[in-house]
Parts: sequence; C-alpha cells; structure tokens
Amino acid sequence: MPNHLFSPIKIGSLSLANRFIMGSMHTGLDHSDDPFGRLAVFYKERADGGVGLIVTGGVSPNEQGLLSPGSMKLTDPEQVADYKIITDAVHESGSHIILQILHAGRYAKQKNLVAPSPIRSPINKFEPKEMSEKDILSTIDDYVNCASLAQQAGFDGIELLGSEGYFLNEFTASRTNQRTDQWGGSFENRARFSLTVLQSIREKVGSQFFIQYRMSMLDLVEDGWTIHEAQQFAQLLEANGVDLINTGIGWHESSIPTIAMQVPRAAFSWATRMIKQVVNIPVAAANRINTTEVANTLIQQGDADLVYLSRPFLADPDFVIKAQQQRSDEINSCIACNQSCLDNLFNFKTVSCLVNPRACHETKMPKLPPAPNPQNIAVIGAGAAGLSFAIEAKKLGHNITLFDASADIGGQMAYARKVPGKEEFDELLRYFNVMLKKYHVNTQLNTTVTLAQLNDAKYDSIVIAAGIKPRKPNIPGIHRPNVFSYEEAFNSPEKIGQTVLIIGAGGIGYDMAEFLTHQDDGLEPIDSFNKHWGIDPTGLQSGGLNASVKPIIKSKRTVTILQRKAGKFGRTLGKTTGWIHQAELQKRGVKFLGELNYIKIGETGLHIEKEGTTQLLHADSIVICAGQESRDELAQQLGDLAPNVYKIGGAKEVRELDAAQAISDGIKLAYTLST
Repeated sequence: MPNHLFSPIKIGSLSLANRFIMGSMHTGLDHSDDPFGRLAVFYKERADGGVGLIVTGGVSPNEQGLLSPGSMKLTDPEQVADYKIITDAVHESGSHIILQILHAGRYAKQKNLVAPSPIRSPINKFEPKEMSEKDILSTIDDYVNCASLAQQAGFDGIELLGSEGYFLNEFTASRTNQRTDQWGGSFENRARFSLTVLQSIREKVGSQFFIQYRMSMLDLVEDGWTIHEAQQFAQLLEANGVDLINTGIGWHESSIPTIAMQVPRAAFSWATRMIKQVVNIPVAAANRINTTEVANTLIQQGDADLVYLSRPFLADPDFVIKAQQQRSDEINSCIACNQSCLDNLFNFKTVSCLVNPRACHETKMPKLPPAPNPQNIAVIGAGAAGLSFAIEAKKLGHNITLFDASADIGGQMAYARKVPGKEEFDELLRYFNVMLKKYHVNTQLNTTVTLAQLNDAKYDSIVIAAGIKPRKPNIPGIHRPNVFSYEEAFNSPEKIGQTVLIIGAGGIGYDMAEFLTHQDDGLEPIDSFNKHWGIDPTGLQSGGLNASVKPIIKSKRTVTILQRKAGKFGRTLGKTTGWIHQAELQKRGVKFLGELNYIKIGETGLHIEKEGTTQLLHADSIVICAGQESRDELAQQLGDLAPNVYKIGGAKEVRELDAAQAISDGIKLAYTLST
C-alpha cells in the first residue's frame, strides 16, 4: 500500500511535512511545579519525533471558561512570555504548534461557570449561569483577545474547540441551547455564536494566521444534531475562514464510549468522510487511530486528509519518525486503556501513560547516557515489570538475562489480551517482543531458574519480577473439580459450564464475566460496535443515536458476580472506563450479588449466608477471582546469593493486574541502576 502519511500538504498559511497532527491533551502539567518548562520539554520531545503539527492542551480565554481553578488561561499580555517558552522549543525542533482555545462552559468544575442556558450537566455538580447578551459579546471579545495573544506568543495558529459538549458545542446543540433570542432556536441562530467568534478572530489576526476548528460530527446524546446539520455547519466554517476541520465525536456525558479500548480502531471515520465530502478544505480524522496502517488507510480511501492522534504521542513520542523510517513495528502503541492518562487526570494527578511512564515526566526522567558501570543482571519473570526493566536496562548498557517459566512472554498481560475489548494488549506484547530482539536481550523462556544457575553466573544484581498468582480464599470445598482459578478459566474456557458464579468483583472478576459471556455476532467490528451501543451508522438520526435499537447481547452462559462487601459494585474499576464494563455486563444479563458470606462449595454450587439466611446458589462452575498473591518464593531463598536483589511489579506489591505500576517499576529501577 502506498504511504500517504508523508506527502507534504499546504493548509492555509502552514506547510506541513506529513499528515500527522498531535492532538490536544489535558496533561495536568498546568498544576505542576514548572508548568511552562515541563510542557516545553514535553512538546519538544514530540516535535523532535517528527510530528508536523502540535495542538496544545486546552487554554481558556477567560476565568469563567476554566476547566477547574488553576487551569491554564491566556488573557493578559504579561502571560505571553511564558507561552513563548513553549513555542520557541517546538519551533527549534522544526515543527508547528497551535494553541487550543477551550472554554469549558457548563463542564467547568468551578462555581463561576456560564452556558447558553442554565442547564446543569449530568457530570457536573455546578449549575451554570445563563449568559446575557452582554456576557455573550464580552466572551466573543475574550476569544479574540486570547487568539491575538497566542499570535504574539509565537503560536502558528489556534484550534477552536467546538466539540465534546464544551462551550461552543453547547451553543450549537438544542440540548443545551434553549434560548429564544438571536443566539438560540433555529440552526442558524445556534451556529451564530461560534461563527461570530470565528469571524471576529479572523478579522483580528489576519489571513496568515492558521485557524483550525474541532467540530462535533456525532454528539451521541439526545437532542444532538444530525450529520446533515454537521455538514451544513462544516460548510459555514469553510465560508468563514477556517483552514482545517478536525472532527470530534461524542460528548463527555454520552453513554457511548468513543476512545476507550473497547472502541474499534477508526470506528468513526465514516462520519469524518461525510464531512470531507461537503467541503474543500482539509479534514482531519480522530478517535482510536493508533497505528500507521490505520492512519494510512484512512487517507488512502479518502476518509480524511490528515490524522489527529493524541494519546499515541503519549505512548511513543517518536511515532512519526519511526513510521517515516519504516520502523512501525518499533512503535510503542497506545492501547487506549485510559489507566494512566485520563484516569490520572480525573484523580487530579499528572497524566502519564501505561506503556510509557516517562510521558509528562520527561524533566523528572530525562533520557540517560549509557550506564557508567554496566552490570550483569538476571531478571526473573517476563511479565510487564520484568520486560520493561530488561529492555530499558539493556538500552542503558547492562548485560541482561531474562528468565521465564512460560513458553511466551507477557505474564498476566497474556490473560488480559484474551478479554473481549482488550485485544490491544497484543500491541504491547508485540512491542516487547520486537524490543527484546532489537536489543538482543538474552531471553530464556520455558526455564524455571534455579538457585544453582543464579549462583554459577555470579550476577551483580538479581531482579525478581515473577509477578503474581491467584489467591485461593479459605472456603471449604475450594479444591472441588467444579472450581477454577481465573488462570484456569482463561486457559480452558471449554471446561466452564453454562451457569457460572464468579467470586470476586474486582477488575479480574469483571474481565472474566466479559470473557465468559462474549458472543461473536458475525459482524465486522465497527458494525458490531454500532449495533451494540445503539449508534446510527448513517448519522441521520438526532445525535447519531439509533432510537430503534435496544442493545441486548445474548449470552449462552448465566453468570453472577459475587462480593462479600456491601455497597456499589465496580468501585475498583477505572475512573473513566468502569462504566463501560458495567454497561457491557448489564447488556449481557450478568447478575450481581453482594453483602454475603461464603460457607462452602458443594457439588451443585455455592452455599452462602445472606441477611442471616443460608441458601444454595446453583452453579455448574465457580471461578475464583478473589485477588492475588506475590510469586516471591525465589526471593525468599536468595539470601546473599547476589550483592543486590530487587523486587518489582507484583512480586514487590500485589496489585490487581496493574500493568501501569509494573512497567513504571521496571523503568524506574533501570534508571536507578544506571546513574
């Protein structure tokens, strides 16, 4: 297939060397000790990696538009010098950078918020104030001021954020705009605010300043617009001076996932294509594009002119240059887990990346030269922790021997990849395999390492990364043949019966329920996704929702998840993805039963006590997903065998399939032993 990703393109005032745009991301660095310095290094590393155009994280044009107190804004000439630190760093590396102007509207996590109408968002506790005519005109001036200051700070242009349910999108949607004046009501009136902002900015900054608009194609909420309205709006954007349209999908309050791992790659490119068909300016596709193959296909088949990738640049800052040098197999792909990026953000932590813990921590974890005193190191365990340490330590010049008793690398990730919707873990395992070969790591699989082997080799350090094993709770009958550990169930699903009890309601319990209830409907992944989540693939219905579809997924198995504790199920699931797991299992008819005690397991099921009453839960099979224990037996035997013994990942501290912490442990230890 011809590679279209590296054909230059002229857009407005900008000449881009490739078709990659690094999309806007909230990083949390605005709340750090050195926001502009750390952001400059973060963006520069991606610019060094070859991306043609970078879009900053959202910057508010005024106080009311702040995402939260302390978020970034550009409202005063005194701030220009700070932002110039960022633009100078990116330009030094030969890339372009534009400022995203983001007014949060009713999504602002602060009391002083405004919106077209006083309608509270279901994901925000604060109710917005309805804007007066004076407020609206003043806010237009604030947008113009912000764009002008961005121009003075050396930005090559701006992106106006008009999607995902933020402020500009709130004006265009009847769901949030119930005004009866010139700013609401008809489509023309609802489009007026965004177009006036655009016209006013263009008049101020001139024709040589790049303006990109991120518009909503599919709102995926009730009372959202149709694709025909989106097309009409795109034509108005072109007529009013926009250089490029970037296509956004779904509001933050939508009950349909748009960027999580469960979403097929390029699931919404069909909607981007429908926008591209009606305008003559370039259009960029976004959402779940994480490989060069997918990106190239979208451009080749005419769905888009450029691709807008955000989290893939967290995962690998060198994404573009690796693709250009035909090293796509070396790209550390985003697996769309949300675990260290969005989950961190919503937990008020600095964003990072499960597969690349250096992301947003570049100044804290600078690239190191070769280790001054290379060591001979044994690594026990080829799971996430052991792999990340072995590869990073080998890069830094250490001599590494990696042992694992299994025939394949991966450890617990080998189970995660079997869960429907988590197939992206294959990408991470692919990357690790490529890196082991590239750096010639001595990898000995099918090897249960012994003390004698370790002793004979005289290692300077031994790293225990043996991971975890399923914990067996102390329940009478736990050893009966109808009881399976989660490892046994993943490895031999054909042995699991039709009526199943899952003991444990953590992440593994949910994954097991997904695994056991999955049914292949025979559809292509995107068609199946649209059907199961009620998306109208024509975009003709309001909000892109298919009102005639009631997403039900029939399962051949009857599955019940059990937990001892009282209260809500799924409390340990990811902050931004837990609701997806909950919704999937509800569609499949999975039942939940909590606040109980396990008495014993018998031939026909599990005896429990609930509310003072003993009862039998009939089941063909019982799967234990009740936590893990460290595999640290070898560590306890090592004693003084090596001068230094280290434990990382699950061997250090038991966590529930926490690949993020395991990978971070491995890389941090490699750094520690190399300085």
